[in-house]
Amino acid sequence: MTALNDKVALIVGTGPGLSAAIARRFAAAGMKIALASRTTDDLAALARDTGATTFAADAADAAAVTKLFDDVAHRLGAPHAVVYNPSFRVRGPLVDLDPGAVERSLRVTAFGGFLVGQEAARRMVPVGTGAILFTGASASVKGYAQSAPFAMGKFALRGLAQSMARELAPLGIHVAHVVVDGGIRAESRPDGGEDRWLDPDAIAASYLHLLQQHRSAWTFELEVRPWVEKF
Repeated sequence: MTALNDKVALIVGTGPGLSAAIARRFAAAGMKIALASRTTDDLAALARDTGATTFAADAADAAAVTKLFDDVAHRLGAPHAVVYNPSFRVRGPLVDLDPGAVERSLRVTAFGGFLVGQEAARRMVPVGTGAILFTGASASVKGYAQSAPFAMGKFALRGLAQSMARELAPLGIHVAHVVVDGGIRAESRPDGGEDRWLDPDAIAASYLHLLQQHRSAWTFELEVRPWVEKF
């Protein structure tokens, strides 16, 4: 099992749900946490609870991503683990979709994943260790009606992860893609004790497991879903 104490985890696209649960789980394992989001106004409580350092960055901007990794390395050390969570969802009938909004969706969901994954690899390859984890969704493997932009972005992110895993695994870098196949429990989704929604803390435990895997048995793709979810 990989020792994680005092290693740096950078979580890109931090919000109140899954990414917050990942931050708490990684911090409990002894990791130093870097939280990155377009704005950091809502991250104060999470940063306080996890001892994290916050960074403002647009994941779809190449210069901003490079600066983010430089700033994290300067303040905390080079990241051992990088988690990519951002996505931008556009819904509606195909014939009515705004091309500009679709382009933005692809930039955030997929192109940003490339930028963050590339920068992480540049830092990890020379030392021969590290993990890059991408958050997928049901749309990573199933394109739903009136949700073409999200499917396009998540399909692309999955393809990126596959290519990176095949290229980087022999260099010591663990790349994994997590398909979150179902709705995640939140205050707006009361569960009633029936486990109808994915528990974000339970998903986060799976992310931690990926970091702790021995390299002789790395997982590339992990699907998580509640017991009532159809697949």
